[in-house]
Amino acid sequence: MKLVTPDFGLVIWMTLTFLTVLFLLSKFAWKPILKMISEREKTIEDALLSAEKAKQEMARLTANNEALLREARSERDAMLKEARETKDQIINEARSKATVEAERLIAIARESINNEKMAAVTELKNQVAQLSLQVAEKLVKQQLSTDEKQKELANTLISELKLN
Repeated sequence: MKLVTPDFGLVIWMTLTFLTVLFLLSKFAWKPILKMISEREKTIEDALLSAEKAKQEMARLTANNEALLREARSERDAMLKEARETKDQIINEARSKATVEAERLIAIARESINNEKMAAVTELKNQVAQLSLQVAEKLVKQQLSTDEKQKELANTLISELKLN
């Protein structure tokens, strides 16, 4: 039971030993331990500040990336719109040129057809005139083949002239 209830001498020696250890620790170990704790605290604080700065930098970079992405998308959309407009303009120009060329070719074809038609009409008139002359010549030769018929025709023409 003596172990459970301490003696007066044991208490003194324990107190003396405690004070000696406390003095030695305060003299030699307390300052380095406090210094290490403050350095560790400062290191942790710096790490937290660095992490916060990195987080802010990441947020800024993310915002910049999103802004660049939006700008790139708007430029892409503008380029696509411009390309569509250019395509439509080229198609419209090609259509108008094709229409003008088609109208020009139709006009040339009509003019050519009219010229051919006029040439055919003129040729036909010439052939009709030649045939008429040939027919008239044959008729006149046949009717005026004798002297009597010639005299009779001359008398008929003179009588018709007097009547007019």
